[in-house]
Amino acid sequence: MPVVAYLVSLLVFLALDVIWLGLMGPSYHAVMRDMLSPTIRFAPAIAFYLLDVLGLMIFVMLPGRARGALWVMAHAALFGLFTYGAYDLTNYAVLKHWDLTLTVKDMVWGMVVSAFAASIGWFVMRERGGGRRRR
Repeated sequence: MPVVAYLVSLLVFLALDVIWLGLMGPSYHAVMRDMLSPTIRFAPAIAFYLLDVLGLMIFVMLPGRARGALWVMAHAALFGLFTYGAYDLTNYAVLKHWDLTLTVKDMVWGMVVSAFAASIGWFVMRERGGGRRRR
């Protein structure tokens, strides 16, 4: 059942991120200005989503099978803080136009989207028989 949980988490993550990017687009454009590509490079974008949700599966959802929803939410939020933090803090350190407000907003978003997507995936896995082992 982990495959179904992974796919559900991926869809949830993508749907929420599309909404986020739609809402935050002007903020990103204002900060990134001429750094933005005129077209989206889909291969690296797809690779990010596939890898990030795989990381949530390996480091949060699977270990969370024997734990509760709060453990999964907390660890997924931390995973999001670490992954988005690596991106945002590196940008803030080296890019002239990157700003602290966008850094903080994006890191908080990473925590929220990761916690939500992993929690939904964990719930699906648990409901489909991949959850807590009964003795």
